[in-house]
Amino acid sequence: MTDTPNIDFTGSIPALYDEFLGPAIFTAYADDLTARINARVKSGRLLETACGTGLVTRRLDQVLAPEVRITATDLSDAMLGYAKTRTPPSSRLEWRTADAAALPFPDASFDGVLNQFGWMFIPDKALAFREARRVLKRGGALAFNVWGRMEENPFSQIAHATIASFFTVNAPTFYQVPFGYNDQGLLRQHMQDAHFTDIEVDVVRKDLYAESARGFARGLVEGNPVVAAIHEAQVPVADVVEAVTAALTKEGGGTPFRSTMVAVVGTAKAR
Repeated sequence: MTDTPNIDFTGSIPALYDEFLGPAIFTAYADDLTARINARVKSGRLLETACGTGLVTRRLDQVLAPEVRITATDLSDAMLGYAKTRTPPSSRLEWRTADAAALPFPDASFDGVLNQFGWMFIPDKALAFREARRVLKRGGALAFNVWGRMEENPFSQIAHATIASFFTVNAPTFYQVPFGYNDQGLLRQHMQDAHFTDIEVDVVRKDLYAESARGFARGLVEGNPVVAAIHEAQVPVADVVEAVTAALTKEGGGTPFRSTMVAVVGTAKAR
């Protein structure tokens, strides 16, 4: 992460994030990541860090073998609380508030660790890899994804530039955080230093589909912590949503909106 302020997923953000961003940009990658961990963890305990609104958690509960117990964690109580309301009760699922860089679990207590689009927000990313390795049993599986470069994800460029156009000084830099940790060499190095082996790093391209540019724009503006900076500057949020809607429509249509997106997916095994 950077020293950028306004990175708290609180208030109405979780619900808007889940409604407008989940189907458009997170679902396809959730399915991809769930399939990867399902191929590697057939029993025991799986830890999900940065579970957010529970989008991946729900898929894990549906797909993983019955012998796998799931512990879903997030640093944000607001996101975790919302995830609980959106997830059907499951006897094998446990929710915990936890920092991915300071996990409250004993050494070698899990058979797998999974993280969807959360590593970018962790201040000490290398430490989080070491923590993931610490709580994994020898041979345990790691699977995670991070966003590719902003240039590879037009929606992020549009949101970042359009929001910034409303500011004469101190434009929000929030979008540089989720799209700023994707160097494949650095990812490999962090995993190697944390004592992972069988490391694979893949670039995964997906089609982006949103039912409407306006709904997607609401998610990009109001379903992200960047909205706090907009409020602080007393910029009308509705005007920002309107501008992002227009820019998205120009890029990929209004109803529906279509584009492309790129993520980097990493898998490894604890040695």
